[in-house]
Parts: sequence; C-alpha cells; structure tokens
Amino acid sequence: MKKQDKSIEELLTRAVEHIYPSADFFRVALEKKKLTIYHGIDPTGTTLHIGHGVVLKKLRDLQRLGHTIILLIGDFTAQIGDPTDKLAVRKQLTREQVLTNCRNYQKQASTFLDFNSKTNPVTVRFNSEWTSALTPEELTAIASEFTVQQFLERDMFQERLKAGKPIHVHEFLYPLFQGYDSVAMDVDMEVGGNDQTFNMLIGRDMMARRGKEKFVMTLKLLADPTGKKMGKTEGNMITLEDAPEEMYGKVMAWGDGMIVGGFELCTDVPMDEVHAIAQQLRREDINPRDVKMRLAREIVTLYHGAGSTKKAEAAFVQTFQKHETPDDIKELRIKNHELGITDLLVKTGLATSKGEARRLIEQGGVKVDGKVVEDAQAIIKPSKKGILVQKGKRYFVRVSS
Repeated sequence: MKKQDKSIEELLTRAVEHIYPSADFFRVALEKKKLTIYHGIDPTGTTLHIGHGVVLKKLRDLQRLGHTIILLIGDFTAQIGDPTDKLAVRKQLTREQVLTNCRNYQKQASTFLDFNSKTNPVTVRFNSEWTSALTPEELTAIASEFTVQQFLERDMFQERLKAGKPIHVHEFLYPLFQGYDSVAMDVDMEVGGNDQTFNMLIGRDMMARRGKEKFVMTLKLLADPTGKKMGKTEGNMITLEDAPEEMYGKVMAWGDGMIVGGFELCTDVPMDEVHAIAQQLRREDINPRDVKMRLAREIVTLYHGAGSTKKAEAAFVQTFQKHETPDDIKELRIKNHELGITDLLVKTGLATSKGEARRLIEQGGVKVDGKVVEDAQAIIKPSKKGILVQKGKRYFVRVSS
C-alpha cells in the first residue's frame, strides 16, 4: 500500500466508529474537492481534556490534507446544556461563565491545530453569532422539520420517562441549535464523539432538506473497561493543563484494559504497532506495566515534549516504584501554629472543601509525615522545619509555620 493510501486509510479508520453515509463515499469526496469541516465544543469547563484531543488529532490530519477546518465554540448552546447521556437536566450556565471557560481553548487546541497557517489556518467561530439572531418565526420553521417522537427515542429520555424524571422543553431545542450550526456555516462535514451521533445527524438531516450532503464522522470515546467515558462529569479526566507529572501518573492509574484503546485514540503510534502490542498483551508476552509506561510517555510527549516526559517518568519511578518522596514538592508556610486537618487540606489545595477532606480521611487517603490520619478532627501543628502532608500516592505538600 502506498504511503498516501495508508495515510488516508488510517484517517478513515483510526479511532473512527462510523462515517455517514459511508466511508467509501467520503473517501471520494476527500479526493475531489476541498471540504469545510467543523467540530463544536461547548465551554462547560475551563480546560479541554485528552478526550477532546482525540477529535483535535483527527482535525489536524484533515487540515494537513488541505481541508478547511472550523473550531466552533458553542457559547450559545453551552447556556442551554446538552442533554446527551444525562439522566437529569444540566445546570444552565450564564454567558459570563461560558466566555470565561473558553478563554484558553484556542491555545490548548493549538497543540494540534495550526491557527496561524499562511495557506490554510483553522478558524474559530462562536455559534451565538447566528443562533442569537434567529427570529421566533425562523425557530418555529426549524422545529417543524422534526417530531417529538424522534427526540423521545433517545435513550436518556427513555430512561428519564421510566424513572418519572422531567424532560424540559429547552432540552429538545439543543439538537436543533446544534444542527442549525451546520446550516449557518454551510459545512461539508462534522466530526465528533460517538455520544454526539444524534445531534450531528440532526444537522445532516437539516442540510439534506436544503439540498446538500453533509458527512458525519463519529469517533470512539476514551472510556474505561466498564464503558464509562473519561470526562469532567465522571471526574477521571486528564486535562490539557495537567502538569507532565500529573498526566503521566493519571495514565499509569488506568486499568490494563485501557492500554490498547489509549494507544489508538491518544497517540500517534502507527496502528500496525498498536495491533502488535494488542497481540503481545493477549499472549502475555509483555508486562502490561511496561507497555503502560510507554503509553504514558507517548501521551506526555504529545502534549509537553520529550524533555518533560523524562522528568515525569523519573518522578513516577521515584515516587511509586521506589516508594520515595519526590524532590520537587510544593511548599506552603502558614501563620497558624495549629490547624484542623480538614482546614489544612483545603488550605494546601489537597482538597477543594472540608467535605472532600473528611471523605479522604475516612478512606485512609491522608498522611502526615508518613502516618495515616484517621481522625477528621485531628489538630495539626506545623513546625518551622515543616511537616509533609500527603494525599493518596501522588500529591505532597510540605507545610511549615
């Protein structure tokens, strides 16, 4: 197989779950003309995560082939809240919260996308540009293109109905607004996670009614062996702002069942090599820990560079494999001569609240100078020399008075 053909084949298959209407049809379109392709991100948090990175890598490959890429910020849709996979209504965000959340998105996405290309730069757009301008008559016309039955077929709405939980009218509007993004930008394709299939196909239907073919590429989600996706809601995400050491440690905390998927979705390791790794793991010809360390190196290098990766791996080996305390520990000086352990955990940033601090203590996850703290009411007295406060296996703060 020629190098170009192999590259196209990987583009159409790596991390890809499905291409609508078909991969063969899309392959022809790729070769015939320059396509306008977009991915939308609702700014529901202040940082992107490596789940977003799966899509951004695919957009990078499409940009390199010369296609026009749009990164759409869903500043309007984020204020509604996507009901996808939610068994309860999402908390609605204010416009101020949304704009604050997306402030660093372009910088983070630039790990993969070239926004400054002289010939083919990625464009950033905001969907409030057209959605906020819709008149009641226009919105009514868009809504008339679909039926309530179509929307109620969605799994999460069926689950809510069975549980007697409410479905709000504005949640029906969300896929209409996302679908209208395709119409407003007159795109040829949308790329997104497979959890967005329904919403993306709504846009495909809208474009078809207006006489244009819209391709949809759904990508596999980064998920644990139980099927739970990695993300903000689940509390297990690796963010693009995580330090190299933290990113490395989080990958090493993944179950062995995530190794092969991690290589396919989160790295640029050739798929021939990924398949070989999968076979070695099945035959037990290789230690999963060693393979996971390779995976952690690949991911950290992708986001932080090779130099940071070496330091992150050294810190991991020192802390976990040799059971030593890392050299580079955050230090905090406090004026109080004594402090309750829950207050201390919050003050050091090891816990976000006293409630979380108490849970950590109840789970045996807090140590002071190497001794497990069992009493949530314990009073800690930092010395001038300092005491070492530890959360779990990875997080240390030295506190002195």
